Amino acid sequence: MLTWDELESACKSCAKCALCEKRKNVVIGTGNKQARIMFIGEAPGEAEDIQGEPFVGAAGKLLDKMLAAISLGRTDVYIANILKCRPPYNRDPSKEEQEKCLNYLRAQVALIKPKILVCLGRIAACVIIEENFKITRQRGLWFERKNYLLTATFHPSALLRDESLKKSAWEDFKAIKRRLNELS
Repeated sequence: MLTWDELESACKSCAKCALCEKRKNVVIGTGNKQARIMFIGEAPGEAEDIQGEPFVGAAGKLLDKMLAAISLGRTDVYIANILKCRPPYNRDPSKEEQEKCLNYLRAQVALIKPKILVCLGRIAACVIIEENFKITRQRGLWFERKNYLLTATFHPSALLRDESLKKSAWEDFKAIKRRLNELS
């Protein structure tokens, strides 16, 4: 198993796909490295690439508000993405890019040992939970794999595009908080 220093070094020197050529920063993750809960998105966006931290743009500000609404903050959770480099124009990550980066995410999970993994959006859910995950039908459902509780909810950027999804996401976040409390 990698140490944090080894993981960060491997990510920063990674050239497994073409995304490394245009990145400003490798976006590894942020938050509590002993967190019981980990939130996973698909890939960094422009603001994340510039700052080197996940979920710092408009979607990140909304995620922070959602976390605060269930009495959590960035110091209570760990936040990462499947990809560590930004796809151009924030396009969806390709399968190949996901596969190249997935071992970095697996190393993060192994180091943190969270109890709950929350996939933010369809792409993260398809990679982490099941390949044909349907976010509108399966969000909020719970799965158990390898001693982890897994769930998915809408990506905060989807909530910014479609306000009608916010009520469902709020229900998901309340359920996530209940599960987290049950584990205490």
